[in-house]
Amino acid sequence: MPIVTANDGQPYLSCEAVTILLRAIATSCRNLADDPDCDLHTAGAAIDVEADALETRAIAATQETP
Repeated sequence: MPIVTANDGQPYLSCEAVTILLRAIATSCRNLADDPDCDLHTAGAAIDVEADALETRAIAATQETP
């Protein structure tokens, strides 16, 4: 996912990237709904992992380099 650093130094995702992300989350939920070994806790955990990774990338993209 492309992260853009704006003039104010904040990381941003484009609307297109957010739409793709939301559709991927929806697809994952539908896939997990068909798996008897998975539940919403599993879906939530998977989303948390992806959110953590995205947050880490956003922090790295806005760090000042010496």
